[in-house]
Amino acid sequence: MKKFQYLWEDLNSSFWFIPVMMLMLASGSAMGLIYLDSQTSYTPDGVLKYLLPASIDSARSILVIIGGAMIGVAGTVFSITLVVLTLASSQLGSRLVRNFMYDKLNQVVLGTYVSSFVYCLIVLTSIKDSTDFNFVPAISVLVALVSAMIGIILLVVFIHHVSMSIQSDKVISDISESMSKSIKKLFPDEIGLEEENAIPDINALKTEYAYKQKITNSKSGYLQSIDGQGLMNLAVNNDCVIVLRFRPGNFLTQGMVLCEVFCNEECSKNLHEKIQNDFILGKVRTPLQDAEFSIHQMVEVAARALSPGVNDPYTAIACIDNLTSIMCYLAGAEFPSPYRYDSQGKLRIVADTHTFSGMLNTAFNQIRQYGEGSPAVLIRLMEAMLTISTFTRNKNQQKLINLHAKMIMNAAKNSFSEKHDLKNMKDRYKTLKHKNLPNAEQ
Repeated sequence: MKKFQYLWEDLNSSFWFIPVMMLMLASGSAMGLIYLDSQTSYTPDGVLKYLLPASIDSARSILVIIGGAMIGVAGTVFSITLVVLTLASSQLGSRLVRNFMYDKLNQVVLGTYVSSFVYCLIVLTSIKDSTDFNFVPAISVLVALVSAMIGIILLVVFIHHVSMSIQSDKVISDISESMSKSIKKLFPDEIGLEEENAIPDINALKTEYAYKQKITNSKSGYLQSIDGQGLMNLAVNNDCVIVLRFRPGNFLTQGMVLCEVFCNEECSKNLHEKIQNDFILGKVRTPLQDAEFSIHQMVEVAARALSPGVNDPYTAIACIDNLTSIMCYLAGAEFPSPYRYDSQGKLRIVADTHTFSGMLNTAFNQIRQYGEGSPAVLIRLMEAMLTISTFTRNKNQQKLINLHAKMIMNAAKNSFSEKHDLKNMKDRYKTLKHKNLPNAEQ
């Protein structure tokens, strides 16, 4: 069930899904309105007699003009979209093309023009002019006029939207919003300090089971999703423990061990296949369960901004600010435990989970490496460590912040040529080292 849900979400976010749905809706609407025209003997009166076509030739002319204009504008929209994708790919990174392709407004605009063209085509074929039978679908032609007006408005909105969407601040803002939603979905809000549970002895637990089965993957690709509830049900029904080797976002080659299953009875081929089906692999990474996906996108923007060909430290600083906000949230969030128990309190799954250390490394390591030689960027990184340190809740998080601050300080010593820049960095580093953290565990 989880697999079908994931496939539906992936289909719904595809670039062609909305245009195809609008195309089908336009075709059905055209047939329905043609039928309505055939059943209605309405004689236009008042203002409508100036809007509804009075003759077959005028109806045909209107539909031909609207249909030709819509398909022409659709070609323009295609061209503009491709130009935007090219600019986004070269300046901000090819992985951000996904964000532009999945933009709902772009899909709606394209779908509107294509569906309007198909609508006019279908209505045009229904016009009959013979000695035995004449048919002018007046209401259908009026709807075509309305769709043409909507298309003109959408063109103006689309051009404004595209001009805004390629600005680096807008791109960073969109990535930050997506990153925030993804992180807050995967990591719950702060629930206060809790007493740590005893860590189970996995090696001792394994000895309680007679059989050990390694489950391998049948193809190469990125691990996009794991059906945790499905694995839990299999573990309970077969009285076994499943130890996961990877988490969503990892790349797996064919034949790698997905997990180990410890049972009292030898695993059947059917169980092997069921466990494999709970792991969804694909050609690309997705943000569904991959907490680091949006962070990598933000880091890529910062890395490109710091490249010699672009040399845009302001964009990199904006990325650091947004990453700082996320890490401040994660400092107080509850990271999921790798140990998953059933309703009876028995350990069933040992997962490979994210940690605060791993997220911190993902967010700032590459920016620090690419930012060497840019005092503004390294100083902002140190300020980011100062900000995050005020949200830390325990000594382990404190040590991780101090470690990153030390690495940033070393990078500054190796690359700063101006002694005043280095002094500013040292002042911030000393402030961090001697900072009192009243909200951290003692």
